[in-house]
Amino acid sequence: MDNKINKVFLIPILAVLLFMIGYQYICLAGSNLCQFRVGEKFAKSRLKSTQYSPSDGFYRDQDLEDEYPPKFLPKFNFSDRDLLRHVEFNIKGDDVIVFLHIQKTGGTTFGRHLVRNIRLEKPCDCKPGQKRCTCRRPGKKESWLFYRFSTGWSCGLHADWTELTNCVPAIMEKKEAQKNRRNFYYITLLRDPVSRYLSEWKHVQRGATWKTSLHMCDGRSPTQDELPTCYQGDDWSDVALSEFMDCPSNLANNRQVRMLADLSLVGCYNLSSMNESERSRTLLSSAKTNLKNMAFYGLTEFQRKTQYLFERTFHLRFISAFTQINSTRAASVNVAKDIHRRIEALNSLDMQLYDFAKDLFLQRVQFSQQQERHEERLRRHQERCRPREHRAILSRHRWEEEEAATPLDYGSQVVRW
Repeated sequence: MDNKINKVFLIPILAVLLFMIGYQYICLAGSNLCQFRVGEKFAKSRLKSTQYSPSDGFYRDQDLEDEYPPKFLPKFNFSDRDLLRHVEFNIKGDDVIVFLHIQKTGGTTFGRHLVRNIRLEKPCDCKPGQKRCTCRRPGKKESWLFYRFSTGWSCGLHADWTELTNCVPAIMEKKEAQKNRRNFYYITLLRDPVSRYLSEWKHVQRGATWKTSLHMCDGRSPTQDELPTCYQGDDWSDVALSEFMDCPSNLANNRQVRMLADLSLVGCYNLSSMNESERSRTLLSSAKTNLKNMAFYGLTEFQRKTQYLFERTFHLRFISAFTQINSTRAASVNVAKDIHRRIEALNSLDMQLYDFAKDLFLQRVQFSQQQERHEERLRRHQERCRPREHRAILSRHRWEEEEAATPLDYGSQVVRW
């Protein structure tokens, strides 16, 4: 009876020992067999992580996991190409980051991070009391950042996608003597449409107008008939929310879609060029396409994830972590349910765009985290295999040295055989 019990326990123990011996033998015989097989999804899109690696000792945000929606279910299907955001940004070459700043999306705070909080070989020169900083490439007088804090409003106040894509290349050619082929990487921030709308109302109520914006499209600004003003006088101070919502030409309505779409597709600001439903479909489709194809975009409601995704995309590191601020002016505004629904209706295109953008953003964060974990596992495994590979190489060298030292006469070979 005891012999049977011993055999039952002995067989699996021997099997484990044989497996371990065989595994070490294979690792010694060929280093390639010591590596994990990379899944097809990651094999096609593996990032170069020399600058961005968990082992570099840079900031690693534990809240990134805690903040993530625990039951996030994707609504849209995106390809790996859509989810993978990785650019070979060459700050020493001719590449330029272009920040499309949509009003009341937290762009000013993010812009300050760009000029003051990135770890660079040559940091931006920001002098006290001045809004604009000098962001030059190492060893050059050229700017790597196109934004109000570095180049000013060179394409107009809060220029949109239509204005920037037509203006930026020409402006950069004028500013810099040497004309080179540049890569322009467009980035932006989006915000929950209702919160953004309320924030803009409060801002306009305090006297903001943005009336100096050019709104250039197809080579001209809109006429007064195409874009009537919502107020008389210098500004719209102390405007009530109901009055703010009642103006049909208020650019606060669906501002995010308008600023991200190619307005040339709908005749710019000429509302008679096509019917309203067709115009809306075209604008929303264009905004989604342009947003998806941008090098990067973040969401105001996810500051840490925005930082994480930017760092992974551009292989640049921020010095300090972003802070999530929820006590905004918009958050302090309590509106009735019927007012809330009306704001959603006025911003129906922005609501659809944000739903799309949030889903894609969270999928990109998830995809990037999976890649990072995969790269870390692969790195650790290679480190474990490296001593075995080294021993295998030493053993092979010793054998080759013994072979070279042995006389190659027939008698000795017979003895060795």
